[in-house]
Amino acid sequence: MIELVVLDIAGTTIEEHGSVYVALAEAVRAAGGDPAPADIERWMGADKREAIAALLGSGEQVETVYADFRARLDALYAERPPSPLPGVPEAIASLRADGIKVALTTGFDRDVTEGLLASVGWDKDVLDAVICVDDVPAGRPAPYMIFRAMEATGVHDVRRVLTAGDTTRDLEAGSNAGAGIVVGVLTGGQDAATLAGAPHTHLLPSVAGIPDLLA
Repeated sequence: MIELVVLDIAGTTIEEHGSVYVALAEAVRAAGGDPAPADIERWMGADKREAIAALLGSGEQVETVYADFRARLDALYAERPPSPLPGVPEAIASLRADGIKVALTTGFDRDVTEGLLASVGWDKDVLDAVICVDDVPAGRPAPYMIFRAMEATGVHDVRRVLTAGDTTRDLEAGSNAGAGIVVGVLTGGQDAATLAGAPHTHLLPSVAGIPDLLA
């Protein structure tokens, strides 16, 4: 029996139109980097500071470039506001009505995350926990955000945890955690063939299908 569902945010529960990766690429290019699309894809789902350092090949400019990334992301969100993916609010409500706790995890820091969730009206009445990359020692594929979500919701057995995300790093984190169910969803930037190459138990069109999967 699943007691906790741990979901990624961008591309998994919230449609943000790929803005995060546009902003990331633009900020790295402005700092002198030249990331190819494959380079950006490799860092989907990761800690954004870690991604910047890797894409630039140096940790010296990370905070400056991160601030530029944040400004670019804010502008893109203002131009094209994020919104919950179809069927996801209903799925979250259904899971919680069945006594299953729902937590979000993200490669964003707390400041970005709170702004993003506020923009779609999600608060403590909608979710049981929100874990950000700056809450843990390392981002995905490390399993630490999943473990922190378990701690925050009082779930002890990782076999009773379902994780879901739209990137291979999400799937790797779920597998590294030992989650009972590891779901890849096709609402983000990586396709079924790419996700199939990472450890998983299920691939679904959307988080909206999770209540039926558990039923």
